[in-house]
Amino acid sequence: MPEMDELLAIFDTELKRGTLTLIVLSELRKPQYGYSLIQNIAEKQVEIDAGTLYPMLRRLEKQGILLSDWDTAESRPRKYYKLSPTGEMLFVRLKENWGILSQNMNKILGEANEND
Repeated sequence: MPEMDELLAIFDTELKRGTLTLIVLSELRKPQYGYSLIQNIAEKQVEIDAGTLYPMLRRLEKQGILLSDWDTAESRPRKYYKLSPTGEMLFVRLKENWGILSQNMNKILGEANEND
């Protein structure tokens, strides 16, 4: 049987998976490149590694949720991402859904605390 720390890591990863997408969409309301995105998210006390972020960005772009544009003005070209119009609408709806889910979870977890 896995130890508690292993179980917690597994379930913590599952909890974060969907929320990371919402966080990335929130941050891409203004154009950013991958490394700046990692830094901005880390400043908000959420960790996302490059191995998670870059495949997510490619997937979201392929789905039409993100647009990208290369900036070659500096010595090192950077690919900037931002929400597409579809991505903006999706973000608004997901944010609304998150609010409802969060309220429901707080209620359920509050009731669980009362019963402990």
